[in-house]
Amino acid sequence: MAHENGKNRSVEVQPRATRRRSSAEYKRRILAEADACPRGQVGALLRREGLYYSHLKKWRGERELGTLADRPRGPRPNPERAQMKRLAQENAALKRKLEQAEAIIDAQKKLARLLDSRESAGK
Repeated sequence: MAHENGKNRSVEVQPRATRRRSSAEYKRRILAEADACPRGQVGALLRREGLYYSHLKKWRGERELGTLADRPRGPRPNPERAQMKRLAQENAALKRKLEQAEAIIDAQKKLARLLDSRESAGK
């Protein structure tokens, strides 16, 4: 429904492509099936599963290297993050100590000036 002013239009939502994620078990099963296929039948397997030959090539390489496993989801842990956090906290603590030391030094200077002015007034 479209009104004259252009508001309240029905907008068709386009489907969003999602990345396909395959488990290590699925990859091993497909590789076993592909390895067992008679010559010329791998294409039928790939079409049935909606895969490309590049998938098989990549998975075979992972299998040979021993890295064909389920990968954890989410952001990868950053080993330097803990050290960065510790250093940031240490930096903040040092800044606080510096500010305290500067305040003490300023107070000592004011006290010294006050005492000097009393001594010079008493002479």
